[in-house]
Amino acid sequence: MLKLKRLIIISLMFLISNVFTAIVFAKTDGPSVFWKFSLWGKRRAFTEGAEMLSKRLAEETNGKFKLKIFYGGQLAKSRENWDGIKANSFEMAGICNFYHPGKNPGLMALTLPFLPLGQSFDRDAAVREKLYQHPILKAEAEKFNGIYYMTTNLPQYEFLGKGKPPMDLTGFKGMRVRAGGGVGKAMEKLGATRQTVPAPEVYTLISRGAVDAASFPYTYAHVSYKVHEVAEWFTANLSPGTSDCPYILNKTAFNKLPKQYQDLLYKLKPEALAAMKAAYKKADDKNLPMFKAKLKEIRYSDSQLADFKKIAGKPVWDEWINANKDKFDAQALLDVILNYSHSNIKN
Repeated sequence: MLKLKRLIIISLMFLISNVFTAIVFAKTDGPSVFWKFSLWGKRRAFTEGAEMLSKRLAEETNGKFKLKIFYGGQLAKSRENWDGIKANSFEMAGICNFYHPGKNPGLMALTLPFLPLGQSFDRDAAVREKLYQHPILKAEAEKFNGIYYMTTNLPQYEFLGKGKPPMDLTGFKGMRVRAGGGVGKAMEKLGATRQTVPAPEVYTLISRGAVDAASFPYTYAHVSYKVHEVAEWFTANLSPGTSDCPYILNKTAFNKLPKQYQDLLYKLKPEALAAMKAAYKKADDKNLPMFKAKLKEIRYSDSQLADFKKIAGKPVWDEWINANKDKFDAQALLDVILNYSHSNIKN
């Protein structure tokens, strides 16, 4: 009888232990889910948000929600992630707007030069997220069965190049530059020839002399694609603008998730964004001293930058609005960026 009581007590303790473990480690219970995330290139600061999301989804669900990241264009090339989402080939992806402007024309608003971005990471992220909520962008994503999920809040662009350095802005005349979207349009105002090529191809093109300089989010992306290894100079304060490369969701896959998993995805966004913020800073802390030691640093005067903004700021905005006025309300999208940038957002 004593042995039976002891056996019952041990069994109850084991059961309680398992229940407690489940409560501690599976904060969000639900079915087993396997999602694929399509990215190009290697792991880098831009992808740390995805890495954090994958890690935290597993932790919060005790491994039931698995998000596997596929690098190197294994699932789709960098220009084809919208198509993969539309075909239900994977559940999440990263996209860069200037790789396929025809697929996301409204999102190209964030490539316009000299927008009031770049002074505060948190403010910039809030502005981008606000734009994703606009009906024009929502409809744009829905054409590909997609949802704009989260910004990667890319830093301002700078150039790394090889050959004669552009010590003043006239030095860009005749230069072949890798610059997409509105940043590319701005460089054309300086007489440069813009080229839009996928990031993994830039190293080879510069080393072979087919491209003179490349703009990337400064500084992590230049190093991620080893551009600094073939470059001879860098611009430190040109800051003509940036682009937008958000993470997107497959709408069908998202709608199939139980509500607790849908809520969890959005609950984890701040952690994913914080991981990218830290990764960008870590990259700058390492890369800037290296750039200064190995490459020629170019800085432009305030008057030069003011002249650049005068010819390539609002004029490029107006050109973009006029080019799209019969397709969608481009002015409304620009107004969201301008108005929300100046609203009372905590830094």
